[in-house]
Amino acid sequence: MSESLEPVASSPAETRIEVAETCTRMAVHADRREWDLLRGLFADKVLLDYTSLNGGEPVQLTPEQIVGAWAATLSGYDATQHLIANHLVQVDGDRAVCTASFQATHRLATAHGAPLWTLGGDYRWELARVGGRWLIDSVVMTATWGDGNKDLPAQAAG
Repeated sequence: MSESLEPVASSPAETRIEVAETCTRMAVHADRREWDLLRGLFADKVLLDYTSLNGGEPVQLTPEQIVGAWAATLSGYDATQHLIANHLVQVDGDRAVCTASFQATHRLATAHGAPLWTLGGDYRWELARVGGRWLIDSVVMTATWGDGNKDLPAQAAG
């Protein structure tokens, strides 16, 4: 019996799981401060759109720029937890779109105000299959609600 060196094609269900897991890993690696693993999830250029929270315009960034900014921001908190659920995945060849709901809790012990700030809403990721791996090349976060100490991000940055 001969062994094939050709990669085995994933089934449609396996492909959807791979895409959803890549998106979930973005949240997990950010919360665990696993910056190298987080960097490895992104394509060479990523459209990042957090305008629903911060205003402004979407930006095109490298993985290094994204991870540098997130490390600076998230490291100011005592802890964060980004929960991602209700993944819906559409695959078209080597392109995929994943949407999911999120709830992100940020904790910082502070002398002024509550120690928690929580956001909820939706993510929309676009991914490309590159070298057999799914890489994120677009992230749109749409915050639809928030609760708690909305001054916490400024305190975490200080």
